[in-house]
Amino acid sequence: MPGGRLTQQERQQIALGLADGLAYAEIARRLDRPTSTVTREVMRNGGPTAYRADLAHRATEHRAHRRRQAAPRGPEAPPQAHGRDAEAVREYEELLTTVFMQSGMPKMMSRVMACLTITDAGSLTASELVQRLQVSPASVSKAITFLDSQGFVRRERDERRRERYVVDDDVWYESLMASARAIAQVVVTARQGVGVLGPGTPAATRLDNIARFLDFVSESTARAAEQAREVLYTKPETTSDAAAESKTTSDATAESKGTAESG
Repeated sequence: MPGGRLTQQERQQIALGLADGLAYAEIARRLDRPTSTVTREVMRNGGPTAYRADLAHRATEHRAHRRRQAAPRGPEAPPQAHGRDAEAVREYEELLTTVFMQSGMPKMMSRVMACLTITDAGSLTASELVQRLQVSPASVSKAITFLDSQGFVRRERDERRRERYVVDDDVWYESLMASARAIAQVVVTARQGVGVLGPGTPAATRLDNIARFLDFVSESTARAAEQAREVLYTKPETTSDAAAESKTTSDATAESKGTAESG
């Protein structure tokens, strides 16, 4: 299997494959490349509907040139934890950033979110984000303000009283609940419009349909988030807990039986 970066000819074949409606796996098979390579290439260069081979090639060359300019001089960077491949981690962070952007999140917010998500600790300070992303403190501050408002991160203080920005399992629950509340507000406003525009009129009917649709979506989102958190993140009962509960039940049964016999 060939290694190294994709060539311009390979990118043209990817573009042709996308135009023909081929799956990433099939395009990768024809190029004799890993499917992940093709997926990452497409997702960080506009997605399947906007991918262009020439633009993707120029963008890759630009990124490579920018990394060479930004490469620190002197001692090499410390190795990745857990024996990870540093280049693979960097490329995955770019892919995750692109996916966040395609979901509607602005670029800097996507970069911060991706950076936080792939850390083992799940939290970083503002100065750590500045250092990792090579951006200004103001950019990080603006991104965190947005992510906090959307429920994607939470703030906490560490032992040195520094503010840390945290991404954990519960953050995605809170984000979904915030989204459900925002949709519910659209429902309320749409229903107000029905009264203003006059029930039965075309505009009012449109707003009523919007309200009914989004009301269902909002309730379903909140219910699904609650169920998922309960099922996925509830800690299983430990053996000691189960034994203690069993003993309590047994004692209660014995006591009840003794009472009945004495009666």
